Amino acid sequence: MSDHSAIEWTDATWNPVTGCNKVSPGCKHCYAQTFSERFRGVPGHPFEQGFDLRLWPQRIELPLRWRTPRLIFVNSMSDLFHERVPDDFIARVFDTMRRASWHRFQVLTKRPERMARFVREHFASEPWRSTHPNVWLGTSVESERYVGRAEIVASLPAAVRFLSCEPLLGPLDLRHVLGPTGIDWVIVGGESGHGARTMQAAWVRNIRSQCRAARVPFFFKQWGGPQKSRTGRTLDKRTHDAMPVAPRA
Repeated sequence: MSDHSAIEWTDATWNPVTGCNKVSPGCKHCYAQTFSERFRGVPGHPFEQGFDLRLWPQRIELPLRWRTPRLIFVNSMSDLFHERVPDDFIARVFDTMRRASWHRFQVLTKRPERMARFVREHFASEPWRSTHPNVWLGTSVESERYVGRAEIVASLPAAVRFLSCEPLLGPLDLRHVLGPTGIDWVIVGGESGHGARTMQAAWVRNIRSQCRAARVPFFFKQWGGPQKSRTGRTLDKRTHDAMPVAPRA
């Protein structure tokens, strides 16, 4: 967790929850698990428990202490909507995001069903875009089998609805969810590290074309591979760093 981040599409990370478990093929080589398990059993280390789920209530108000506006990735080392995270804990996280109105928060999950249920149950009587204009809601979609996740997020009343197609493991048809009443931003990236699965350029170009047709910002994060610094992040001789236009609180 840091108020600065090397992740290309954010400024900082905030982890009021750490640890998770694998739910789909995109999780196979989870970077968060690989990193945290290195420290399992190290007394006093934040990841002494490895990648076992852990709640950190002492971190909930951390963004309130960061006075410079930042784009903050929520739970880069977990999933806020993991089935073992209590609703009241999630509600406290959302309250901090509401209070820290000078930041913008990117909430990314592989469990959009629970995200949607939480939003609808806890904010049914509130105008979401008025109370949380700085909260972006997103989901991970690694292959066509999981496009249903995108359909769920596309229906939510967030200021920005986004997809992380990383690691991209196959072609995707997103045309029915892209646009002004659906997904507002798409991130694409290949898997990196030992055993990384190959991403085909045709898959990336096709998603870029779909985004262009729908006028949705497209962000290309990386080609990935065992040594991602060598493969870089240029597509057709240029970088693609488009970000969504969203209201600031």
